[in-house]
Amino acid sequence: MNWGHKILFVYLAFVAGILFMVFKVSGEKDDLVTPDYYAQELKYQQRIDQTKRADALSAELQFALKENQLQISFPKDFAGKLIKGNVLLYCPSDENRDIRKDFSVTDTSYTLSIPPGYKGAYELHVNWQVDGLDYYSEKKIVF
Repeated sequence: MNWGHKILFVYLAFVAGILFMVFKVSGEKDDLVTPDYYAQELKYQQRIDQTKRADALSAELQFALKENQLQISFPKDFAGKLIKGNVLLYCPSDENRDIRKDFSVTDTSYTLSIPPGYKGAYELHVNWQVDGLDYYSEKKIVF
């Protein structure tokens, strides 16, 4: 094999490698954090105020994972009060695995059922309202 064939072989291998990479990258998902990212960014000061209000409570939000159920325990400050809100279990790697549930409880705990096979790293976002005040808490969890 002379040097002309070797150059042709290297060139074809390079082109094949580039085409392979283009094919692989075109199949990757590029999910945004949220579809309405910019609208949520404008409301970020409200989120900061809600987080500060939650930090000022007597205890922080607690969670426990037991057999495909996530139990969220609210501070004792809310005992006997109506707690309304929503829970988002956000999976950064796949938006199809996100779980969003609204809740309304009068005790200080809420249990969220998690489908089997939902393993990995998640962010738990809890928004709740008591007596007209909004609270927010966020934690990273791994199943």
